[in-house]
Amino acid sequence: MDAGSLNSSSSSSYLNAQSRWPLRDQFHQKKSSKENLDRFIPNRSAMDFDYAHYMLMEGRKGKENPPASSPSREAYRKHLAETFNMNRTRILAFKNKPPAPVELFPPHFFSSQQQDKPTKPKRSIPQTSERTLDAPDLVDDYYLNLLDWGSCNVLAIALGNTVYLWDASNGSTSELVTVDDENGPITSVSWAPDGQHIAIGLNNSEVQLWDSTSNKQLRTLKGGHRLRVGSLAWNNHILTTGGMDSLIINNDVRVRSHIVETYRGHEQEVCGLKWSPSGLQLASGGNDNLLFIWDRSTASSNSPTQWAHRLEDHTSAVKALAWCPFQSNLLASGGGGGDRCIKFWNTHTGACLNSVDTGSQVCSLLWNKNERELLSSHGFTQNQLTLWKYPSMVKMAELTGHTSRVLFMAQSPDGCTVASAAADETLKFWNVFGAPQAAKPAPKANPEPFSHVNRIR
Repeated sequence: MDAGSLNSSSSSSYLNAQSRWPLRDQFHQKKSSKENLDRFIPNRSAMDFDYAHYMLMEGRKGKENPPASSPSREAYRKHLAETFNMNRTRILAFKNKPPAPVELFPPHFFSSQQQDKPTKPKRSIPQTSERTLDAPDLVDDYYLNLLDWGSCNVLAIALGNTVYLWDASNGSTSELVTVDDENGPITSVSWAPDGQHIAIGLNNSEVQLWDSTSNKQLRTLKGGHRLRVGSLAWNNHILTTGGMDSLIINNDVRVRSHIVETYRGHEQEVCGLKWSPSGLQLASGGNDNLLFIWDRSTASSNSPTQWAHRLEDHTSAVKALAWCPFQSNLLASGGGGGDRCIKFWNTHTGACLNSVDTGSQVCSLLWNKNERELLSSHGFTQNQLTLWKYPSMVKMAELTGHTSRVLFMAQSPDGCTVASAAADETLKFWNVFGAPQAAKPAPKANPEPFSHVNRIR
């Protein structure tokens, strides 16, 4: 509330002021008997009852049918009215005006409160991409995962049988590996947390591990899947793979016998895999319209039901998955063309918190690391990227430019830039999440009580 409206609504201002200072005693100003201003008691000695009676009963009789009067009589009437003070318009008027109300708080109180809170400048969201790169031979397959941005600021993209690396720091491009036609095409790529090693899933059910700094293959994981590996997810040294054979396999890349656990639950191809930031829960989505939450602490390969939650709310394939960076048990999932919905889940209870119909196929999801925002990429009809405000899910922006469905998205290490790869064989970069957030200084630790007193051993 501004200071200018304090007098007209002092009671509401007082309540607002109290709400800004929680856990404080309410303060009421005590007034003296002379200053009791909650009502005004008139003084009868200040009233002119004779004049009031004349004005009510006699003074206005002529106004209904005014008699004809000469100029001299009119002048005499005016002079008589001025002499006897009969020109007053307010009858029963008080001679003493009521005192002005007393302000409970000074006018500068609220203005200073508003100045203490710095206003956050509104972020400008560019409506066009900052850069566009060609991506020929990008496989137009909704169930694959062919784009990933590593922690060392290198983007990996699979185009046909080849994996290319694009260094975002200098814009250079290099070829990592090209596989044979009998093994390809490449069906998934995923950077390890160190940003130097990368896993590559193949159409022949194998997974290769590569060192990007030396451009050397380290090992091949085989024997776990029978069909192509379309989804990959890292959890420290554990590489989780999802296959067209509906299996989810945890592989320990440090040991020779790499298969540690196998999760069974999906009935068709596993097209989405994401570990939670804590590494305790795994979300998986499949072409069977199912979403599973696996709790690694309780899952056992010997149990017939290993999952923590089996969620059946989606009505189409579930590929787009994104764990919330500011709430550990919040997961966003997106459905395919027959579903078109973004759903939010409490992964501890399995409850669906919200569902939003986006109107088109949801291909991928990314959370903003600095703000409560969610970015989604879509297919027909607009092939757009949509920025949502969470939790209201109000559209903040729609980014257009792709001419075919936006299959894949990846986020830069600083969380500001998003790369999108579409079936139109282009790779676009969007500065949709703004500038990186400035690092906040670490809070000062509270000094130990009596630290200034010498200790007695």
